[in-house]
Amino acid sequence: MSGAVYGGDEVGALVLDIGQNTIRAGYGGEDSPKLDIPSAVGTWTESNNDTDDVHYKYNIGLTAIHVKKPDMELVTLLKDGMIENWDIFENVLDYIYKQGLGAIPRDHPMLITEPPWITIPKREQLVEMMFEKYKVPALYLGKNAALAAFANGRPTCLVVDSGATHTSAVPVHDGFVLTQAVVKSPVGGDYISQQCRNYLEEKGIEIIPPYMVASKEITKPDEAPNWQKRSSLPKVTKSWHNYMIKEVMQDFQASVLQVSDNVYDEEVVKSMPAIHYEFPNGFHKDFGVERFKIPEPLFNPTAGAKAGIQPILGVGPLVTTSVGMCDMDIRPAMYGNVVVTGGNSNLQGFTERLNRDLAAKTPPSMRLKVLSAAGAVERKFGAWIGGSILSSLGSFQQLWISKQEYEEGGKAIAQSKCP
Repeated sequence: MSGAVYGGDEVGALVLDIGQNTIRAGYGGEDSPKLDIPSAVGTWTESNNDTDDVHYKYNIGLTAIHVKKPDMELVTLLKDGMIENWDIFENVLDYIYKQGLGAIPRDHPMLITEPPWITIPKREQLVEMMFEKYKVPALYLGKNAALAAFANGRPTCLVVDSGATHTSAVPVHDGFVLTQAVVKSPVGGDYISQQCRNYLEEKGIEIIPPYMVASKEITKPDEAPNWQKRSSLPKVTKSWHNYMIKEVMQDFQASVLQVSDNVYDEEVVKSMPAIHYEFPNGFHKDFGVERFKIPEPLFNPTAGAKAGIQPILGVGPLVTTSVGMCDMDIRPAMYGNVVVTGGNSNLQGFTERLNRDLAAKTPPSMRLKVLSAAGAVERKFGAWIGGSILSSLGSFQQLWISKQEYEEGGKAIAQSKCP
């Protein structure tokens, strides 16, 4: 039986994009994912008094992880973009199939995204799990950079993906990732959130998550907030409390931060308009210079990092280093098609700054073009949208690993069918 059986409009493929911040899932051929849930999962243990067996229980999904449970830890199933905790991943998949999409695994081929640096054992374990436990009829593993390239209509390009935990420059040639030229930096949205938190704590601004606030009164800007703490707060774990603070920081960075057009210069940014922001406990003030100062280490690593990780390469040098590792004859195509994607690239001014940094370093003989989707959603869901387009193409249908091929070739078939 060939993979072509799974094409057509009768049964849609499912597309699963596993990101460090959120996991996206939906049907191939659609514009955006039906489901976008946090990668963080609430976990706690429950023991059976009769047998002394300890069972792990999980809270999955945005609403469920906001439940204030005294002993619930928030953990992530990923490490460096790869699945680390397979038990949690199985529970997340069950949730996606049953509650999220209401789909039966054996009825739908599944396309799953993966980072360019994924290891062979991880790929094989995923293939084995999908065919053996979920009995999917067909499977494909796609590199997220290649899928983001398809979403932007560029089979050959250099994908700059700035996500939660890292920013990477990945050359894609005719839909294939050139793994030898992938360059990444451990700086992304989480790093910027931590920078925000450090800055606010330095300034003596207390970050109070919404779950602690019973009521608040509006005070004058920069005045101490007047708010009431909830009287019946349950004892929560540190990991859960930190996640709630991180959510406030993510809102702060999306609302306030901006990347300066050129290398950060305090005199220049002083003339830029400030932005007003109100915290959950009612404290509010105008943020001016710090709006530009906090995200500067993304592009200029020497600009004082206080978040534990010291960036080595800025986003511009990531690109030039990656292009320099490619063959001479494809370098013009790389500089002419720099695609920007990932949730962190939605920082105001990100693309414009990258364009300026690259324009200063690109050889005069090369034509530079930086492309990015107009909408924030398209950048955040770039890899998912690419998977959605790809899985619904008629010409793609012979590329699936079918169940029969898996039974004949075993899990190692992933290496030949999904390069």
